[in-house]
Amino acid sequence: MKFVADLHLHSKYSRAVSQDMTLENIAKYAQLKGIKVVATGDFTHPFWFDQLKTELVDAGNGLYRLKTNDQRLSQKARALDVSPSVLDEKKVYFLLSCEISSIYSQGGKGRRIHNLFFFPSLASVSKFNKKLVDKKANLRSDGRPIVGISSRDLAQIALLCDEKVLIIPAHIWTPWFSLYGAFSGFDSIEECFGDMAKHIYGIETGLSSDPAMNWQIEDLENRAILSFSDSHSLLKMGREATVFEAEEVSYDAVYRAIAGPVSREAPFSRASRATRNDAKIAFTIEFHPEEGKYHYTGHRDCNFSQSPEETVKDGDICAVCGRKLTIGVMHRVEQLKSQNSKVRTEVRNGVRWVYPDGNGRPPYVSLVPLSEILSEALESGVTSKKVLDQYLVLVSTFASEFNVLLKADIEQIANLASPKIAQGIEKVRAGDIVVEPGYDGKFGVVKIWNQQNPDKNEKNEAEEKQLNLFA
Repeated sequence: MKFVADLHLHSKYSRAVSQDMTLENIAKYAQLKGIKVVATGDFTHPFWFDQLKTELVDAGNGLYRLKTNDQRLSQKARALDVSPSVLDEKKVYFLLSCEISSIYSQGGKGRRIHNLFFFPSLASVSKFNKKLVDKKANLRSDGRPIVGISSRDLAQIALLCDEKVLIIPAHIWTPWFSLYGAFSGFDSIEECFGDMAKHIYGIETGLSSDPAMNWQIEDLENRAILSFSDSHSLLKMGREATVFEAEEVSYDAVYRAIAGPVSREAPFSRASRATRNDAKIAFTIEFHPEEGKYHYTGHRDCNFSQSPEETVKDGDICAVCGRKLTIGVMHRVEQLKSQNSKVRTEVRNGVRWVYPDGNGRPPYVSLVPLSEILSEALESGVTSKKVLDQYLVLVSTFASEFNVLLKADIEQIANLASPKIAQGIEKVRAGDIVVEPGYDGKFGVVKIWNQQNPDKNEKNEAEEKQLNLFA
């Protein structure tokens, strides 16, 4: 079976995060989106950890369930006089997760690295939190705590708490806070993690890069390419996600898919996979990387940006103010790549899928969140009542947002909503859109019909400023 997982988000206890990010709301929106396994986020925060212990129940598979959801499903099953297993597709599982910001010096340079940690039990999380407190970490300050512990030492601490922990470098290309970051990162995983590098089985691409960009990096050839939303609000959940395929939904299935369903020597060999009946990554769901906040090099205050080719030609000094530009993800990938990506595309149900040419890595599909499509089609803000009402109509009819974006019949969408909304979804499936690249903390602008309402742009940017200060 295939199931969608979004394993990077934040709770209301993280800075610049919506207060609506509670366990009950996260579970509700996971159902709307079509997400089967969702991160708890922020388990290091003592108040949030207390809520995890109180509101979640062990599902017996290394994942957790929301008690109130289980109760509602049981009541619904009794009312319908059916077995509770009939409603299993409605179940949402939580995977215990956190993001930690490490700020430290290494190699004569200041480092600021964000890493994700996934654990299979609350008992292991409790051990990990205690060890961080013993290291003088202030876990009450933020749901994403800042520690003066290196990435290497954090990995060692986590592995001592549970050998099945997953350690995933977060949004690895972000200029300021990531493993390959232009201003505070490293040039390789081994340089960052030292002897712990062998325990880093996968990376998170981040919104400003896609798998094709990461396929060019030799350092990542033996590691899983993962995509998650890093959501700070409910509507942003699932804007990126990873789809796993396994015989069961479990922590172990996620672990096996990431850590290697085949040998570490040839992790993406089609022949090796054919001999194993194991968990794997089926595909990833991507943001268009141009829409990410750091895709191009530039200066937000000066409204100035440039492509990697222009950066090579003109340098990294702002032509407006004369200060150093914020180096974009696309340029940083160009600096570290060992080869050019060779890709091929397939179109199924109008959806454009991208595959690496010549190996068995999972494909990906690039989408625009349904709320953004509706916003442009209806010429209304993404959080307006008009957009939310239409969103709920579509999602309730076709079971989830991902079904609307990837599977629903276009004619049925047109009959239910409007021809323009159906056309927008069809254009997004085909990749027939234009995106003005983001830079220096400014999101790129999607133009499905190659025109945009300036007032709506300003309103959406104001909303992003409120909810994404530190995303």
